[in-house]
Amino acid sequence: MLKYLLLTLMLVTPAIAVEPDEILADPVMESRARDISKGLRCLVCRNENIDDSNAELARDLRLLVRERLVAGDSDQEVEDFVVDRYGEYVLLKPVLSLSNAMLWFAGPVLLIIGGWISVVFIRRRSTGAVVEGLSNEEQAKLDALLKG
Repeated sequence: MLKYLLLTLMLVTPAIAVEPDEILADPVMESRARDISKGLRCLVCRNENIDDSNAELARDLRLLVRERLVAGDSDQEVEDFVVDRYGEYVLLKPVLSLSNAMLWFAGPVLLIIGGWISVVFIRRRSTGAVVEGLSNEEQAKLDALLKG
C-alpha cells in the first residue's frame, strides 16, 4: 500500500528541472531567480520556461540568471541582460513596442478585414439579380449540342 502511495505522489509532483547544485543558498535570491526564470523561454524547447526545461541551454540560462543576481543586478537588469544577449524572443510574454506592433495588430486587423469582405460578399449574393432561364436562342444551341 505504501509503495502505491509513493508512486502516486511521484506522479503528481511537478517536473522541475532546476538541479540541486543550481539552487542559491539565500531563499529570497532563489525566489527571485525562479520568478525571473518563469518568464524566460527555453530556446530549445520553445514554449517552455527555463525553470521547467531539462535542456542544457536552459540550465546555462538558469545559471546566468543566478550569477547576475549574485552580482547585485535587479530583476529588471537581469531580464534586460538576457534579452540583450538572446533577443526579445527569449521572453515568454514580450512587451508591446514599435518594432513588434505590426505582429500584435496584424491578426486582429486581418480578421476585421476578412469579416468585412465576407459580409459584403454575402450581401451582394443575397441581393443580386435573379438568374433567369435560357433564352430561346440559347436553348436551341444547347439542344443542338446535346443531340450531337
